Amino acid sequence: MILAFDTYYFDNKAKTVCLAFQNWDEKDKFDVFSETIDNVNDYIPGEFYKRELPCILSLLHKINAADVNIDTIIVDGFIYLDDNNKWGLGGYLHEALNGEIPIIGVAKSNFATIVHNKRELLRGESKRPLYITSIGINLDIATEKIKSMDGKYRMPTLLKELDRLTKDNSEYER
Repeated sequence: MILAFDTYYFDNKAKTVCLAFQNWDEKDKFDVFSETIDNVNDYIPGEFYKRELPCILSLLHKINAADVNIDTIIVDGFIYLDDNNKWGLGGYLHEALNGEIPIIGVAKSNFATIVHNKRELLRGESKRPLYITSIGINLDIATEKIKSMDGKYRMPTLLKELDRLTKDNSEYER
């Protein structure tokens, strides 16, 4: 199973949504897991993981309770923050999972201090790339997996749906 996570912050709360799907090219068969928690940590520049990691781990605990076999996790963000392997959200998630699950970071905005540990991926006719980073899986293979995801636009179909669900006011608690 492939899991993709995103979190949306509002009113001192965080809504984390996960889409779970079987195949990289999937476009409409997925399960949705969601959780909203109160009293999230404040954003600290350069330490975003301290805000989002607890949200992902809390929801992941619920998903693991459903006995899901996880092959790969996709996060909205970076694995590394520089070319000296300073961890971002994905690196800390990988560590929290004892390095057992490959993590792919997909970011919409560039992070200038990382040059070699990321790939730019142009999808569809977009002139703006996605920025791919990975840990536990070869970066070129990770980039190809994101490239193979369904959708003719910059954002793969399921990642766009994940973003929409995360910002949606309705709940998908499961």
